[in-house]
Amino acid sequence: MANGWAHDGAVQEQIEDTVTDAVKNARARLASGEGTRFCEDCGEEIPAARRKAQPSSRTCVKCQADRDAAIRPSGFNRRGSKDSQLR
Repeated sequence: MANGWAHDGAVQEQIEDTVTDAVKNARARLASGEGTRFCEDCGEEIPAARRKAQPSSRTCVKCQADRDAAIRPSGFNRRGSKDSQLR
């Protein structure tokens, strides 16, 4: 398939890089260390089942869902970058 200036496999490399970046970002957001018994946001007790499943949890399920909803992905747009079009 003719890709202009791009070498064979360039599109696949972009896809793999995007997935790799997303995994790195997700791992960076994971809590580490010892968790807490009470939610840092609302102060309610974190259910024992959540503390057992996620020992490093610092928020209840509702507050964590609110935090996750507030995250806006902001990554590098590989398809729209001038460098990727020139290669």
